[in-house]
Amino acid sequence: MPFFSISGSDFVEMFVGVGASRVRDMFDQAKKQAPCIIFIDELDAVGRHRGGGYGGGNDEREQTLNQLLVEMDGFEGSEGVIVIAATNRPDVLDKALLRPGRFDRQVYVGLPDIRGREQILKVHVRKVPIDVKVDLGVVARGTPGFSGADLANLINEASLFAARANKRIVTMEEFEKARDKIMMGGERRSMVMSEKEKENTAYHEAGHAIIGRLMPEHDPVHKVSIIPRGRALGVTQFLPEEDKYSLSKRQLDSQLCSLFGGRIAEELIHGSDGVTTGASNDIERATQMARNMVSRWGLSDKMGPVLYGEDEAQMPGAGQSNYSEDTAREIDVEVRRTLDECYARAKKLLEDNVDILHAMKDALMEYETIDSDQVDDLMSRRPVRPPHDWRDDDFGGRSDSQESDDADDRDAVGGPAKEH
Repeated sequence: MPFFSISGSDFVEMFVGVGASRVRDMFDQAKKQAPCIIFIDELDAVGRHRGGGYGGGNDEREQTLNQLLVEMDGFEGSEGVIVIAATNRPDVLDKALLRPGRFDRQVYVGLPDIRGREQILKVHVRKVPIDVKVDLGVVARGTPGFSGADLANLINEASLFAARANKRIVTMEEFEKARDKIMMGGERRSMVMSEKEKENTAYHEAGHAIIGRLMPEHDPVHKVSIIPRGRALGVTQFLPEEDKYSLSKRQLDSQLCSLFGGRIAEELIHGSDGVTTGASNDIERATQMARNMVSRWGLSDKMGPVLYGEDEAQMPGAGQSNYSEDTAREIDVEVRRTLDECYARAKKLLEDNVDILHAMKDALMEYETIDSDQVDDLMSRRPVRPPHDWRDDDFGGRSDSQESDDADDRDAVGGPAKEH
């Protein structure tokens, strides 16, 4: 049957009344073609809460929304016309839009789970010649938090890696490279780093990896690298063994400790005066996580299971804090206490395993990138085996053609960052 597709922003014009006129025209056309389906994409462009206009007078968006409400549920029933809409912001929609008879059935489309990712990958590899040894189930397990578009991009990047290597088929190696590029950023081997800078980066990343391995219920270490990627000088990547939909306090504490691992490693080796700015991103993420634990997730015994502060209002400057200054001061103290406890815990672990820290630094300086097998050897204090794809000519592949000043963001820790 006929299908009409339109974007919510197509209704909005500078002149008042044009959007409402377009809504009337669309429904008039649909009624002539009934039975039919109307699909409105990005509904929040016209469906936001009324009463939030800046001028207080005639608001074009509100006029358009009013007309849409009338057309969907007026005295004249739109017989045979089904209206479907999509939005990423259902929280800002006007309540009248969600009443029975209008958009009364909501379907939440979340990110695919491991089985869904495998099925999506099977669709996208149909046009790509892949090796028979490629296991899409393994690829799906290693891509938690990926959307359908991310998985399509993964196939495309893997195909590009194969094309650059003059391969006729895409192997598991290309899928690994593509995943690393998407999750950690592209390699910047042209970036010039001094030996002292490389050594400091190696200690920093080794600190993250060691604390991550020693903390309970932490995601396993997948790869540690001192090759610059994106804005980071090095990367420690943790991959969860399964999809997670919520996090416990123990898991959050473990993440906080591993975030501090890089800074603590620098402090142990170079002293408090030798700590660099490379941990800026780690500190930012740890502080935000601790504040959420205290003020939003109810994971602080002192503050209790209370929500302190609402989400930001849609109007600039209209946000309100629903707690006193004394409570705000207590929240700050509790956040600091949480961070200090995790910092001290991580420092004690790293001091007890400083020999592993030195050994991992040496391995990173030699191989530049180590994976879980090498980390297992190091944590067991055994001689480190070379990476499976190691070749003697791999080292020193960096040219002196480009300098960069991106040292403020030392690393990117972990896999996909998802808020729970």
